[in-house]
Amino acid sequence: MHSTALVGLRLFLLLLSFGLSCRLMHRARGALPPPVPHWVISRCRPCHVVEKRHGLLRMGRHNLSHNSFSGGLPPELMYSRSIVVLDVSFSRLSGVLHEPPSSVTTTLTLQVLNISSNQFGAEFPSYTWKLMRNLVVLNASNNSFTGHIPPSLCLSSSLAMLDLCYNQLSGGIPAALGDCSTLEVFKVGHNNLSGTLPAELFHATSLEHLSFPNNGLQGELDGANIVKLSNLVTLDLRENKFSGKIPGSIGQLKRLEELYLGNNNMSGELPSTLSNCTRLMVIDLKINNFSGDLGRVNFSTLQNLTHLDILRNNFSGIVPESIYSCSNLIALRVSLNHFHGEISPRIGNLHLSFLSLARNPFTNITKAFHVFNSFRNITTLIIAENFVNEMMPQDETLDGFRNLQYIHMADSALTGHLPVWLSKLRNLKVLKLSNNRLTGPMPGWINSLHSLFYLDVSNNSFTGQIPITLMEIPMLKDNTAAYLDPGQVELPLFWRNISRQYHFLTAFPTLLNLSINNFTGVIPPEIGQLKVLSELDFSSNKLYGVIPLSVCNLTKLEVLDLSNNHLRGVIPAALERLHFLSAFNISNNDLEGPVPAGGQLSTFPDSSFDGNPKLCGTMLVHRCSSTGADVVYVISAKQLSVKVIFFVGFGLFFGVGVLYDQLVLYRYFG
Repeated sequence: MHSTALVGLRLFLLLLSFGLSCRLMHRARGALPPPVPHWVISRCRPCHVVEKRHGLLRMGRHNLSHNSFSGGLPPELMYSRSIVVLDVSFSRLSGVLHEPPSSVTTTLTLQVLNISSNQFGAEFPSYTWKLMRNLVVLNASNNSFTGHIPPSLCLSSSLAMLDLCYNQLSGGIPAALGDCSTLEVFKVGHNNLSGTLPAELFHATSLEHLSFPNNGLQGELDGANIVKLSNLVTLDLRENKFSGKIPGSIGQLKRLEELYLGNNNMSGELPSTLSNCTRLMVIDLKINNFSGDLGRVNFSTLQNLTHLDILRNNFSGIVPESIYSCSNLIALRVSLNHFHGEISPRIGNLHLSFLSLARNPFTNITKAFHVFNSFRNITTLIIAENFVNEMMPQDETLDGFRNLQYIHMADSALTGHLPVWLSKLRNLKVLKLSNNRLTGPMPGWINSLHSLFYLDVSNNSFTGQIPITLMEIPMLKDNTAAYLDPGQVELPLFWRNISRQYHFLTAFPTLLNLSINNFTGVIPPEIGQLKVLSELDFSSNKLYGVIPLSVCNLTKLEVLDLSNNHLRGVIPAALERLHFLSAFNISNNDLEGPVPAGGQLSTFPDSSFDGNPKLCGTMLVHRCSSTGADVVYVISAKQLSVKVIFFVGFGLFFGVGVLYDQLVLYRYFG
């Protein structure tokens, strides 16, 4: 008894010293605990359900989370006989998770162990769990554990939650996990798991949340097994290698709320029995090979549905009218399928925040926009590769979607001018109009788009000069305010390739792309005001004059392309200050003189400078002949003019003076 009390006292003093040292450190630094990221909160949502349902003990609870501990986890804490709840999540603990010392042989009282969001590595322990037969919650997510999932985890007769996601675990799902009769939450996504789902796993009939995304799992969904999980609320198998059809028996999962099967190799028609899952809120089937008529599913029974994503499949026909009965639907993506026809007016009855219709042969864009005009909550509108060869709607009365933050109307060969109704979109952050046939000058009202930081109008037929008002868009000059509203989207957006996805608009680069048009005139010197630009592309236009020295102020540039114009003069030496440049192209102009040899410019290939026969430099075939060519003196056209005027004036003054002297001398001595 005396020894037990002594061990307890030591543990108490150890915990007290940890707590005091941490608090004093934060107080000294004036620091606050780091906020919990949104993605962590969303994927740990079942934790609270499990804890509430099982009424976990409060005595012996030690919450040391969100601190700056370093080093390993003391075995005295993990293998204490008195601690019931141990939470050291969101710290900086590292090293291995030690197996129990030989002196520990009896079953421990620990019920909750949360070591998530640390830096633990090495092989995930296996013997440890044989001593933790009272364990209810184990969260080891967001570390770097390797090895296999230990079958011994199910020796606890009370295990309700097991979260091992965001590690480097490999191998298959142990069949022994089917013996976890009390397991409600099993999450092991974002690892390196492979193989098929063992049939024994479906014996764990208490499962409510089964989440295995982003692994290498394969095989088909067994309809006879899946119906055994009658309590299932979340089924998340996205980003794996599953194949085959969705079994018709899925309609027997009456409690199912979230179905994620996206990014797999599944195929076939959707079972009509999906309509029986009346509690469904999320259906994610994107990037598969599903086909047939989507109307096989009666969506009018799915009144709780909020998100429907069937991106990049082979569905055909028309978008079923029953979808427009889903009064709670806020995100709808049917892009990259084979739907056709006109947009149904009934879509205007939905309270959509996100709508993507891209790459379907829809028609009648003017009618579609009058339907969209009834949207009051829409923030994301994607209609690219649709309404091909139609005219951009010009009706100035369109004003119903002023909350739009992202609009993608590229790749449709649309004709006409930039419509005035665009100027009313004061919340617009991203505007994509590339690869159309739009004409006319860039309108002066472009600076009314106060929130715009991404503008791509490349490959059109715009004419005239680059307007100065374009350089007055606030968010291209300082985008600090963008992070007050990062523009979270309801479904992930894809940029440049389908493997890169973004949940926030601020993840997009700050971009100004006017390439492949018919812009004329000079590059406005005011371009230097756009100090937050990441990408600037004015290539393939009819611009002339010099590269303005103010471009050198754009120190955050990663891409600079001024190729295929009529630019002349020298390359400003101050371009060496652009240390983040990863792509640079000034080919096919009329530039001359030495290429600055410092900074990033010396790292680019010859092709970045081709088509400028008057250029010379160490990285070019044409070397500079002068020994002093390495030192570049940049004289602007204005400076050159001043010097020429000075010398001409001085010469005239000197000549007149000499002539005057001659006349005076002649008068007196002639």
